[in-house]
Amino acid sequence: MIRSLMVATALCLSAPTFAKTINIAPGADAQERIQEALILAEPGDVVELGAGRYDLVDGLSLDVDRVTVRGAGMDQTVLNFAGQLGAGEGLLVTSDHVVLRDFAIEDSKGDGIKSKGADNIVYYKVRVEWTRGPHPENGAYAIYPVESSNLLVDSVVTIGSSDAGIYVGQSENIIVRNSVARFNVAGIEIENSIGADVYNNIAVNNTGGILVFDLPDIPKQGGRNVRVFDNIVVDNNTPNFAPAGNIVAEVPTGMGIMVMSHYEVEVFQNQLAENGTGNILIVSYSKEQNDPNYNPKPIGVRVFENIHGRAGYKPAFPGGDALKTAFGGAIPPIIEDGTGENILIGDDVAVLSMGLTTPGQPLTDARPSIVAGASEAFEGRQLKAIRLPEAMEAAIQ
Repeated sequence: MIRSLMVATALCLSAPTFAKTINIAPGADAQERIQEALILAEPGDVVELGAGRYDLVDGLSLDVDRVTVRGAGMDQTVLNFAGQLGAGEGLLVTSDHVVLRDFAIEDSKGDGIKSKGADNIVYYKVRVEWTRGPHPENGAYAIYPVESSNLLVDSVVTIGSSDAGIYVGQSENIIVRNSVARFNVAGIEIENSIGADVYNNIAVNNTGGILVFDLPDIPKQGGRNVRVFDNIVVDNNTPNFAPAGNIVAEVPTGMGIMVMSHYEVEVFQNQLAENGTGNILIVSYSKEQNDPNYNPKPIGVRVFENIHGRAGYKPAFPGGDALKTAFGGAIPPIIEDGTGENILIGDDVAVLSMGLTTPGQPLTDARPSIVAGASEAFEGRQLKAIRLPEAMEAAIQ
């Protein structure tokens, strides 16, 4: 009898928990009802946010693994944080295997959605927007996964970030695709990360379209193996509205794709045009720094098979106007500062080399010259495509 009872108890304890759907509708106490659902959710559950507008006064958080937060569509389910009392994120995720899909976050006081230390996370058909347009008091980041591995950002829309619309930092194994970034300081930024594919995105009306940076004095360094391809990067001429002191405050207005101090980057088959400073910029980190483990040079950057339209007609850097005049009204669409190593440019367009030799060297030392693209030494594509766990792809089917 006792043995039978023990067996029955063990079976009950080992039985799987059946996943459930927790339905939330707009209305009174939406803040409490959503947060309670996120707290009480169990692995496998879906928190279903019905169509409508949710007026919230505080940020939301999720720390339960294997939860899906799903709305009725990025224009149908809107979490409105215009009345947010604190300065934190709209939604903070600190758990693994989370899917965020089909809803919008508007006017959060801080970042839109931040996931930190959250592995295997999917952002799908999510919109994050600051509805007043570009403004230095908007949140810094719209989509903000950091310190993670296995990240999929697919079919999202970001508008109005005072730093980056889509930012992935200190992470590994990343795909950013099929997304739109508009009226941000940086449309898409990959920073201090290893292994990223950024493709089939549209970056338009930002200050800079797509940035690939490796920065000093950050716990995870040595960014490498990033591919930026098949993107449309046009008309990124919004004046820089980042708060003073932010690294992106130094991104020149009118920048298409910018690679700074990164190792192994491929930029290919993108469509670039109407970027006032330039379509592609390759530079070293130029500020003073004392990080002994940091290499400020870009190394092993390959640029090829891109389609270039008009660029360089309004360069926003010191001496740019004089260079524009010297080159007949526009500088070449590709600019490199001269400090990088193994920089191979295979596009059949002119390249402006600033002739610098040392990271941090002032532009007053520049010895600009025109260099032809399509180098015979060009080696083409070398980096491998990023592969994510099958379950992550299945989550958006």
